[in-house]
Amino acid sequence: MSTRRAFITLLGGAAAAWPLTARAQQGGRMRRIGVLIPATADDADYQARVGAFLQGLQQSGWTIGQNVRIDTRWATSNPADIRRHAAELVALAPDVILVNGVAAVAPLLEATRAVPIVFAAVADPVAAGFVESLARPGGNATGFSTQEYSFGGKWLELLKQIAPSITRVAVIRDPAISVGIGLFSAVQSAASSVGVELSPVNVRDADEMDRAISAFARGSNGGLIVTASSLAFAQRDAIVALVARHKLPAVYFHSSFVKGGGLISYGPDLVDQFRRAAAYIDRILKGEKPADLPVQAPTKYELVINLKTAKAIGLTVPDSLLARADEVIE
Repeated sequence: MSTRRAFITLLGGAAAAWPLTARAQQGGRMRRIGVLIPATADDADYQARVGAFLQGLQQSGWTIGQNVRIDTRWATSNPADIRRHAAELVALAPDVILVNGVAAVAPLLEATRAVPIVFAAVADPVAAGFVESLARPGGNATGFSTQEYSFGGKWLELLKQIAPSITRVAVIRDPAISVGIGLFSAVQSAASSVGVELSPVNVRDADEMDRAISAFARGSNGGLIVTASSLAFAQRDAIVALVARHKLPAVYFHSSFVKGGGLISYGPDLVDQFRRAAAYIDRILKGEKPADLPVQAPTKYELVINLKTAKAIGLTVPDSLLARADEVIE
């Protein structure tokens, strides 16, 4: 069964089981989990993540409608919507909340410093102020980080491998978050050793980004790196379309960009993080505290290449790179 089908099946089962709540509570306290997702409910990528989480809960012995209830808020990527849904979830007094990404964790922590929080897909939770340290989070939040700053060098290395002639690179980043600044600095450090000139491009304003990329594309031997941020993820279709229009080789932080027509991506498997988050939530429901559960680094990474896109912009992907790929789209 695919992850998306599993997600739909589990939700269907949840809907059928909810009328059994009263009966289930007679045999033990019904636990309550909040889920805050900064996307719309029809986003297939986030559906896969939530589906993996539900599967993980099931494997830990939690059955929706029998011993646990799930309250999910699909908050879109709009900051006001995320804040509103965060407040709604906290008002329900759940036992624990699962949340995705920096843009949703921050307002959730503003709403509560008491309800346990497990986050996934957060690049630098220490710099963001979500935890005191990775080993000892110290507060009411813990979870799974996505990237070390060394990723900046990895992305540039991949871009040079797939497009050796590039001498100029535009880096799309969110300057409002610490990881946006940190990743740009990491790319900058690596760029100096390979003779590549960098140009930062802010992702906050779509029109500004369009103008900057269009101006950059008028020069020759250019390439693009899209660093991790919730804003970039929310605008992934627009970014891929913009890059395709200018026929720029580009490396992305997540495979969904490549599955949508981008050239190459390298980053952590976020579906796996949601599956692992279920185990942390299981431990919290059984009495452990987020303050004592270390933030975990990724254990699975994905290298995805789109050969159709490579051909469209006149690139030949080296065999050595294809051999390392976890998925090749033809």
